[in-house]
Amino acid sequence: MPTELEELVEFLHHGNTQIRQIAAENLVGYSTAQPSIFKAQQLTPVKDLKLLVKDYAPIAKNALTILVNISEDQEVLKHLATDDAFLESVLLRITHPKEPNANLLSMLLANLSKSDSLPTRIITLERTIPKSLSSTPVALDQLLDLFVKGAEGRYNKDADYDYLSYLFADTAKHAEGRKHLVTSWKDDDNIVPLTKLVVFTENQSEVRRRGVASTIKNVAFDISSHPQLLAADGVNLLPYILLPLMGPEEYSEEDTEGMLEDLQLLPPDKERERDAEIVKTHLETLLLLTTTRGGRDHLREVKVYPIVRELHLHFGDEEVGEGCDRLVQVIMRDEEGEETQAENRAPKIEEVESDEDEKIVDIL
Repeated sequence: MPTELEELVEFLHHGNTQIRQIAAENLVGYSTAQPSIFKAQQLTPVKDLKLLVKDYAPIAKNALTILVNISEDQEVLKHLATDDAFLESVLLRITHPKEPNANLLSMLLANLSKSDSLPTRIITLERTIPKSLSSTPVALDQLLDLFVKGAEGRYNKDADYDYLSYLFADTAKHAEGRKHLVTSWKDDDNIVPLTKLVVFTENQSEVRRRGVASTIKNVAFDISSHPQLLAADGVNLLPYILLPLMGPEEYSEEDTEGMLEDLQLLPPDKERERDAEIVKTHLETLLLLTTTRGGRDHLREVKVYPIVRELHLHFGDEEVGEGCDRLVQVIMRDEEGEETQAENRAPKIEEVESDEDEKIVDIL
């Protein structure tokens, strides 16, 4: 005979709305405590939950919470991420300006992006254009517009869409994703998608800052895009990743000569990024940008060294300090064929350890 819990799971597809609601509400806790119950009968409960996403808002909220929590399971993740009809259902709802569960949908998409199939699919997927949101049929670009316009409840009073930044970071792990993010598109006013994201490196939301920082770093693995990333008339990336590293310190005239204008004369209450992981991510991005001679020379010309020096002095984290050391060693070392000056001599750079993927989102 089925247990009481197994019977409760079966009520997810009951014809009575109140019974479905009670079942979904009571099963939320088991999505973290005993997630295997949702894999019974060849994932029948998961299939029921996908349908409940379209149900009344309270039922959909509980169904989405469960799906967010159980999508850590690889079998469940694959089932959800490869279902195009379900993906369209999620996209249809998340882009609606009055969707009450939009943030949960953002979390679900962030988790589904851990599957290799979804990031590459969302780059090529074209769908109906939500007129109040976007001008492009590409799903990824619609989500970018949602992320921008929806910040702090400006598109939907019930959502900020911060967790979409994790989807963008995972998308940028793929060559196709990196290419898309640095390419200007005619149906989007010839805007380079990455320029929509870099402006959020000092946003008040830690989730948003973290996801955007990881997206930028992953894009920087494409060495061919470095000139565009660094160019003032391109992405103009440096001000956006250097400002979070800076505090209220004053710099000497020698240090500021050549420094980017956006980084000079900062107010005395300027706050430095407090999250060590985000700071390390920005340092790793800067290190990636030193891959070419042109990148190294550019970072020297705009006086990145004094900024990193002050960061090292004022940020009390061992790993951040190590990241500063690695970057300084590259910036201050002599190039091959150039005469070495004793004051600029530096030991060999260490390799950067690869960071862990963004964690699966859980709702407790």
